[in-house]
Amino acid sequence: MATGTLPFVVNRHKVTLTLFLVIYIDILHCQQFIIPFKAPSECGAEESFDISSLSCIRCGPNQRRSTTGLSCVCKTGYQSLTTDKASITCQQCPTDKAAVTKDGFGCIRCPSSLSDEGKCQCPPGSVLVERDVSGNLLAEARCETCNGNSPALSVPNSSGDRCERCQASFINTSCVCNPPNVLAGGLCFPPGTLSTNVNPSVNYAQLKFSVQSAWFVKNLYSSSAACLVYSNLTACQALGNMCVMNMHSFSSVSTDACGLFNSIFRSRATAGSTQDISYWRANLPWLYYGDEPGLAHRVLQTDPVPIGFSFRGRNKNTDIKLLAAVYNVRGEFLRWEQVKGGNLQLCPESATKQAAAFSFGTAYQESCDLSVAELLGTHPEPLFYDVFMDLGGGENRKLLPLPTLVYNQQYNGRFINQESMKNWYLSRRMFLVDTLGGREKSVSSLPKVIRVASSVRIRFQLVPRTQEGQVFPPLMIVTYKDVSITDINTQTVSTTFNVEYEMDQSEARIKTDTALGVMGGVAVIYSLLKTVSWKRRIASPLIDVETMLKFLLFYAGDLANVFFAVTVGTGLYWLIFYKAQQFVSVLLPLPAQEEQFVTYIGCAFALKAVQFLHKLILQVSVDVFLIDWERPRSKASRTVQATGEPKRDPSPVSIWRTYFVANEWNEIQTIRKISPTFQIMTVLFFLEVLGFSNLALRDPWPTLQRSSQAYTPSYSLTLRYGLTATLWLCIGLLQVIFFTVFHEHFVEDKIRQFVDLCSISNISVLLLSHRCFGYYIHGRSVHGHADTNMEEMNNNLKREAESLCGQRGLLPNTDVQTFQVSLTNRLRSQYDRIREPLNRRNGPSRLMDASTANPFEQNIRAYHTMNHFLGSIIDHAHADMDYIVKDKLVFERVIGMEFLEPNEKSIFYNDEAHSFSDVLFYGNEATLLIFDTLFFCVVDLGSQSFVLAAVLTYVQQMIFRLIRNILGRKNLVNKTLVDERFLI
Repeated sequence: MATGTLPFVVNRHKVTLTLFLVIYIDILHCQQFIIPFKAPSECGAEESFDISSLSCIRCGPNQRRSTTGLSCVCKTGYQSLTTDKASITCQQCPTDKAAVTKDGFGCIRCPSSLSDEGKCQCPPGSVLVERDVSGNLLAEARCETCNGNSPALSVPNSSGDRCERCQASFINTSCVCNPPNVLAGGLCFPPGTLSTNVNPSVNYAQLKFSVQSAWFVKNLYSSSAACLVYSNLTACQALGNMCVMNMHSFSSVSTDACGLFNSIFRSRATAGSTQDISYWRANLPWLYYGDEPGLAHRVLQTDPVPIGFSFRGRNKNTDIKLLAAVYNVRGEFLRWEQVKGGNLQLCPESATKQAAAFSFGTAYQESCDLSVAELLGTHPEPLFYDVFMDLGGGENRKLLPLPTLVYNQQYNGRFINQESMKNWYLSRRMFLVDTLGGREKSVSSLPKVIRVASSVRIRFQLVPRTQEGQVFPPLMIVTYKDVSITDINTQTVSTTFNVEYEMDQSEARIKTDTALGVMGGVAVIYSLLKTVSWKRRIASPLIDVETMLKFLLFYAGDLANVFFAVTVGTGLYWLIFYKAQQFVSVLLPLPAQEEQFVTYIGCAFALKAVQFLHKLILQVSVDVFLIDWERPRSKASRTVQATGEPKRDPSPVSIWRTYFVANEWNEIQTIRKISPTFQIMTVLFFLEVLGFSNLALRDPWPTLQRSSQAYTPSYSLTLRYGLTATLWLCIGLLQVIFFTVFHEHFVEDKIRQFVDLCSISNISVLLLSHRCFGYYIHGRSVHGHADTNMEEMNNNLKREAESLCGQRGLLPNTDVQTFQVSLTNRLRSQYDRIREPLNRRNGPSRLMDASTANPFEQNIRAYHTMNHFLGSIIDHAHADMDYIVKDKLVFERVIGMEFLEPNEKSIFYNDEAHSFSDVLFYGNEATLLIFDTLFFCVVDLGSQSFVLAAVLTYVQQMIFRLIRNILGRKNLVNKTLVDERFLI
């Protein structure tokens, strides 16, 4: 039995072991690693912060925390004993050698008193000696006095452990600066060199107060005196830096930083200049260009930069190479530094995006909000930059200084750089952040105010009419913001860095205005012709207020077309010539220069909206009547109730054909030559999906796809409008061509179908868009009857197809069914008399009489009367209201005006172009297309969103289509006397 159970026991142990391993591995996978947080400041007096374990560890016996808190040192009166490389042991010094040496590894007797740290100290002018020349520790330290007299002329060094020769300004007969000499900044100045009554204040004009800067108190006098007396280069640079920290400002106080600098500058007039630049005096930094009136214009717009820029080709050059000489606040030269991303740009951004700022033609702008606490930590002292443009040249490398315009600079209380260019005072040196000048008590205290470059802008101006990409010297414009410190942890400051490019737009503006003036004059003449034509068509010779209003309405539409043509042409011009140029010859207008262009777009939209509403009102007030040519075929028998005798009356004509034609007319009122939905979706597809919108970016690259890592500049409103309007018009025109050439010939032509429907239905349509002008669709059936059965209808159509019957035209042997009609005043008056009872019924109740008690019967009578009257007119039954048929002259068609006035007879003009569609959306496609284009562009320019513009354009189209349908339906009911209940 035992041998039989052994495998079971082994297997059970295997299962147990496997289960344990699975549970253990699962525990390992689920373990979380959590450590407590400790900061160095949280460690106790006898603890130090271990940078390895990120925790506080206890110091050894007789040890305390160091000043940094990151290590342990021996307590006062204890020397360090080296035990191993990782730790120390502290041992108390004996009472006869109670002092600890400076290095902490020995005990020694002092010749005089001890310091608070338990070390020996010597009186002023003496140095402490603790070891002999061989390095052996002395039993007792010695205080050796430095000989300040000639020829030794020595003083203790800054560490106090050796004597060294005193500074040159002290050397006369001793190293002591005795009165009346002045000791300042470690230098000794002779009396009368410079007034000691200097003004060490920094003016914060935005906050309207000044701060007595601790840095200026400590260094202003000594730097000024050292620069003036000894021509000390570092002192002169430090003085210039303090003037820059004061915004290069001049005032009536000549003892502030800039006043002292300019006093020294004037005193060096005989010392010569540096680099042959008269504004750059020997040994002084170059801070100003000069205060001559008009100097800024001569510096910035006289001599072009001796290099050219090109966007493509073998000589492609788009790199802007800037170099900066960097100085610290003490006036020490630090380095030459290539201006790339991180030095002049405060906003944290990727190096790829920051590098785009120095690609010529790319309008760069980066903005951000920076924490004041972060600025205090990263910029304890300001750095100063003298920026140059690197012109290249190999071994003979040349630099072009960049003029700087400090927007906050004051000249005797005036912000001169915020005035016109003739008053500008150009300067050179700049800084980004100053957290030092606003410290009052000491240079290590929290500043009361900090000053930050809230805007750094580099502006390039193209040389007029250049074909080689030449520019004038670029200008750096710096705007500073004064921030009063209240709570550094919550305060932020906004900053912007941008590079912009401009050219003189006066010539382009003159050309645009000239085009507007000339085309606007043509529009006046065209509007006058329209007004004259309108007066002829309403048969009114008088010029009254209504005439003037009509002229203004016509002129609004024509002027809208002028604005639209000029703005689209302008936008397309900039799009093509800017994106396709090789050598730089044109630059985009700045956003401020685009305001007039946007105003023109707004005018075009407003005027086009007026024209659109005007046409809409005209279309929903057109006079419409359906002339039914059907006549009864036989007489039906009916019984008269009064006598009971049968009587034969004509059988009534069916009204359904009239209702059918009316419904078809109602349906075609809002058809268009394009599909609005397809139009919107296609434009959106090109702009957003294919990336055509990238062509409107303010850079010279005509690429449709951009990397997400690359910098994306802002959109140019001019390019955005030109691109969008051109794309919308092109797609719209392609749709019109497609519908006109293909769809209407091979698929469906609803306008011609309506004319055919009128002929099949035996119904003509009279449309009067003006009082004495309109359109006539001749729908009289060549078969005499249309109210028939299916068999006869098919036979009639077959006979017509085989030319076995007459043609459909108004005149014999013609096919022309549509006409423009110019009616006589007599005919129109008769038309109005027939409709007068209906107009009275629709008017005030006091004008109604007893005969209008039954509106339905009145409608029937008016309908039959009008149908008989108009039918008889077409049949030439009224000699005094007869008409003639003729063709319009080509010039009449072009200007839209009839030369002949219908005095005796009405005139029917052959119209194979079916221009009766002018009272429909179909015939006003140009107006609708331009209105939709402008609506889309205006919404997009305001919102900078193509999607929102597309949505709102679609909503607008649906709303106006609904309005047109509703009002057109009501007008159709009122004018054709068709019951509204039968309109589907």
